[in-house]
Amino acid sequence: MRNDYTVEIFKTDRRRHTGERMIAKMDFVNVTKDGLEKEMVKQYGGEEFRYVIFETMVTKTNILTGVEFKERYDTPYYCSPSSESYFSR
Repeated sequence: MRNDYTVEIFKTDRRRHTGERMIAKMDFVNVTKDGLEKEMVKQYGGEEFRYVIFETMVTKTNILTGVEFKERYDTPYYCSPSSESYFSR
């Protein structure tokens, strides 16, 4: 199934507390997950790299109205209408 995906690519970095650092975040439109996986293995398949593939848009529910909506996967919690903190001022 063709969909929109976002790939976050990390590289090993011992100077960081986590042991790695993000080197890229790329959006892909209308691709298959298998095709994207093959491309990432070809480009970033070494031991020093790690990548994570996300569906770019996720479905959430508005906490006040109960209506479902789509938002980007990396939207901060406090900026999402699906959280109480969004409506608190």
